Amino acid sequence: MKKLIITSSLVLFSLFGMTTGASATSNTYTVKSGDTLYRIANTYKVSMKDLQKWNNLKSTQIRPKQVLKVSQTKANTSTPAKKPSNVVKELTVTATAYTGNCKGCSGITATGINLKKNPKLKVISVDPKVIKLGSKVYVEGYGTAIAGDKGSAIKGNKIDVFIPSQKEAIKWGRKTVKIKILK
Repeated sequence: MKKLIITSSLVLFSLFGMTTGASATSNTYTVKSGDTLYRIANTYKVSMKDLQKWNNLKSTQIRPKQVLKVSQTKANTSTPAKKPSNVVKELTVTATAYTGNCKGCSGITATGINLKKNPKLKVISVDPKVIKLGSKVYVEGYGTAIAGDKGSAIKGNKIDVFIPSQKEAIKWGRKTVKIKILK
């Protein structure tokens, strides 16, 4: 009986204790095949920028068996991503990315923002029936942005996030994210 309990305990520990890749006594995560930095950040409720900073990553690319710091330690003094307290509404949306630097793109949004002259602005394209143009919106994995553009393909619970580089916009891909419309 004692042998059965010990064996059962070891099996349960290996099933539940090891599935996340995180150690109970550490602040690290071992990357598994198919993981993305976005998904890891979401799981540990930290920003992708913090993960990049804590792990000295110059991009969002990670590889299997790579060990990442997933929480702030005494050596990491950066603050966690701010969670806005002035939330009016929360939605889950499909997010893709766009850029103002593609062939045929003017770089001017529906609200008149010149994205080519202001590449560091955080701007999203929205369906004005769902999110009013000019609204301030917090986008998971992107940050606080202005709903400053609209597009013919952006209908319902879909958004486009502005990313200045076409290469980085392609890398963003298509994601399901939570957004918060702010006061």
